[in-house]
Amino acid sequence: MAKVIELRVRGTNAPGKLITSRPWEFRCSPWISKYFLQVPKGLYKEKGPADSPEPTPRHLEVRGSAAYTVQAAFAYRHNEEKMREVYYLAGLVDCMINRVNPLLRTKFIEHLYEKILTMKGLLNVNWFGTMDRVLLPLDGRLFNDREYRESLSRAGSMQALYRVIREGTESMFDILSQEYVFFVPDRGNGNGKTISR
Repeated sequence: MAKVIELRVRGTNAPGKLITSRPWEFRCSPWISKYFLQVPKGLYKEKGPADSPEPTPRHLEVRGSAAYTVQAAFAYRHNEEKMREVYYLAGLVDCMINRVNPLLRTKFIEHLYEKILTMKGLLNVNWFGTMDRVLLPLDGRLFNDREYRESLSRAGSMQALYRVIREGTESMFDILSQEYVFFVPDRGNGNGKTISR
């Protein structure tokens, strides 16, 4: 049976209310949405939760496989080390599903698969449905995704590949910590703004 993760933290359901400030900033959502919202901190500070537009800002919704990544990070919101491991695991999964390195077209894919299965079990993290983008989107001015992909494809050994993924996901994690705020889903229990669909 799937593990139930309580997204709403008791006593913190006022729209915009801070849940955690570090390592990632999580807040109660001012919108009714079944998705986490990933908002650049500059945009949030500029407009604030009270000035947010009435409809859910769909372009900020974290959907698909990335939704499971942010949900797992939220589950470990009080444990930075485990949050970083969740994001490293997401980087490993991303590398496996996109097979950006020639080594992953050989028997070495089995080693990566075993590593992923072990970490998923230890962290109790799963992705369901069609696997697409498991890493969270980042502004291209903050992180050069093309350069990261090229580094992955150039790694000449599994150790080098793991090192590139570790360094890349650590950098991404820090950017997400410094530059973004995440709003926890509000499914319409009266805490978010009413929207017209």
